[in-house]
Amino acid sequence: MSQKSIAAIHDISGFGRCSLTVALPLLSAVGIKTSVIPTAVLSTHTGGFKGNTFHDLTKDIEPIALHWKNENLKFDAVYTGYLCSPAQVNSALSAIEHIKSENTLIVVDPVIGDNGYSYSGFQRSFPSYMLRLCQKADIITPNLTEACMLAGAPYKASGYDAEYIEMILLKLYSLTKAKIVLTGISFDDKKIGAAIYEDGEISYVFADKMPKSYHSTGDIFASVMIGAILNGRSIKASAQIATNFTSLCIKQTIEDKTDARFGVNFETQIPNLIKYLELT
Repeated sequence: MSQKSIAAIHDISGFGRCSLTVALPLLSAVGIKTSVIPTAVLSTHTGGFKGNTFHDLTKDIEPIALHWKNENLKFDAVYTGYLCSPAQVNSALSAIEHIKSENTLIVVDPVIGDNGYSYSGFQRSFPSYMLRLCQKADIITPNLTEACMLAGAPYKASGYDAEYIEMILLKLYSLTKAKIVLTGISFDDKKIGAAIYEDGEISYVFADKMPKSYHSTGDIFASVMIGAILNGRSIKASAQIATNFTSLCIKQTIEDKTDARFGVNFETQIPNLIKYLELT
């Protein structure tokens, strides 16, 4: 099998493991040739740090994609993450049109918010722009907050049941026609995972729920899942690998007593990621 390639459209934080500093090593570790279109450069991510620098690269997104198109560069997948503004969403849409080919897989992680709230700096209308990007995707990976914002559905932090999750999935599918991997789903205090909507069927994957949560675990999950898909695994099998690996990384981070601002200690667990792929 020839080596797969992916174009990752994300921001990069100089310190604090998230976005490209997560996606690049994880995709490379599973054999995916990864090219990047940086959307912004930050000194640190914004989760717990104050006074970070931020350099917006919106004006560079489409020219990079056009250069790649002119060089006739081909990609098996395009993977988008955090986009800081409606203008960046529009630039990402244009970039995808420039670099995709007939069989390019489009995966959108629609980063909007968490725990029932949007991230700081987003306009109230931002979900409508992100929805346009999701409508161009083959697979989307929202958390529950993001799915509710995209679908215009009521958000429940906990105490929900499978019927509620099914309602969210069906609303979101009706708007996007994409396959959906809805992350951070938990029906009890022992397990957490994802709900998957694919070809009219709903399924779930779970792993052990850890007592702490950390910044950037969504980046880890989505990057690992895409890497597994490009290695020939089904969406459900890939989501299970991503769920297991994310849980393992959080466990290691808790054991290491790492400052939560520094992100999750995924690097030491990469050998286990390789094992997960070998076993599926």
